[in-house]
This record gives sequence, structure tokens and C-alpha cells, in this order.
Amino acid sequence: MKKYYEKYKHAIPLIIYAVIYLTWFVYLEKTVVPKTIIHMKADDYIPFWEVFVIPYFLWFAYVSIVVLYCFFKNKQEYCRACVFLFTGMSVFLIVSTLWPNGHHLRPYEMPRDNIFTSMVARLYQTDTPTNLWPSIHVYNSIGAHLAVVYSLKLKGSGKEEALPAGISKFRKGIIAGSFILCVSIILSTVFIKQHSLFDVLTAFVMAGVMYAVVYQLDVVAFFQASHAHQKRNNRVHQV
Repeated sequence: MKKYYEKYKHAIPLIIYAVIYLTWFVYLEKTVVPKTIIHMKADDYIPFWEVFVIPYFLWFAYVSIVVLYCFFKNKQEYCRACVFLFTGMSVFLIVSTLWPNGHHLRPYEMPRDNIFTSMVARLYQTDTPTNLWPSIHVYNSIGAHLAVVYSLKLKGSGKEEALPAGISKFRKGIIAGSFILCVSIILSTVFIKQHSLFDVLTAFVMAGVMYAVVYQLDVVAFFQASHAHQKRNNRVHQV
């Protein structure tokens, strides 16, 4: 049992945060009344395309699969992904609590009758047009794609060229597919009227800041190195 705990103990922060996030989010959905209505003039020119409900729903699987892949295959990138995702989601919760927001972008009635509009209508019933800023669908999609890129690319090691051509092409295909899905999800947030363009743009800004912190400054590696150094010092003092 101890062996499994040591191997998978990095799941504990994810589980704890998931409970906190879901509890907080449900509370906001049920109790908070939006006081700020988000709207940009550009929102009025964005058409309603119900087919984009497909990538919108794929977001749930996309982010989950990426996190699980990193969890089992690349602990370093798993930690980076968690810091990136948790920080943005926490900012979203705080903003939604202090500045309750919503929008009036949803169509009063569906312009067409098909399976996709039925899916959108069902989504509207379960997901209220509140707590939107910044868009976590957008922010987490960017975070998931960054995790894919940094997990699969052996940057600066010279090993990328040494990989068999088939594996190298497969990795590039996965990264390209992740990028297409990421872009599709981002577009879906405005095409099915779940978010204002303002939510999307601010999510990009937040993602840009966190990219600099997590991947350029690499705070995760810094804290891990500091922790390892502290553990070595403790062992030396104990001896």
C-alpha cells in the first residue's frame, strides 16, 4: 500500500482541489445573482452556429484526458498543468464571487430544429448564463494544449531527431489535433452564445500571464528544486 501511495500521492492535490472547486462553483450557480452584464459590440456580429456544441462538450473529455495522461506519464508536466489550471480556475471563482456576472446573448428561440439545437437547449437548461468571466472553457483549453505540447516535445534534448519517423510524426499529429480541438472549443464558446468575446479575450490574457509564470519562469521546477535541496539539508543535519 505504501508503494502505491508513494507512486500516486501527487493525485491528492488534484482530488482536494476538485472537491473545493465543484463545491464553490455549485454554490455560485445556485445562490449568486449577476450584477454585471458582460457585452461587447462584436458579440452582436457573431452568428449562432449550433454545431459547435460538439467541441464545447468535448472540452470535458479533452482536459480530463490530458491531465490523466500527464499524471501517469509525465509527473513534471502534470505538476505544471495543475498549477496552470488551478490558478486560473481559482481566479475565476474569486471573480465570480466578488463581481457576479452574466450575459444576455442567448437566442430567445432556436433558429433551427435539429439535434445540435436540441443539445444546446439542454445545455442552456443545466448551465445558467452566469459566472462567465474569464472563460474557463477557453483558459483550460489553452492550458491543456500547452500540457500536450510540453509533454510530447523533447525540446532541446536532441532526442526528437533520434526518434523513429513514425513516432515523431505521431507526436506531431497529436499536437496538431490538440491545437485544432483547442481552437474549436474556443470558437464554440462564442458560436453557441455561452460567452461574450470579452470572456474569451480576458481568458487569453490570463493564460498568457500564467504561461510566462509556469512555462517560461518555470516556478514548478524552482519550487521542486528548493524542496529537494531542503530535504537534503535536513538529512545532513540529522546525520
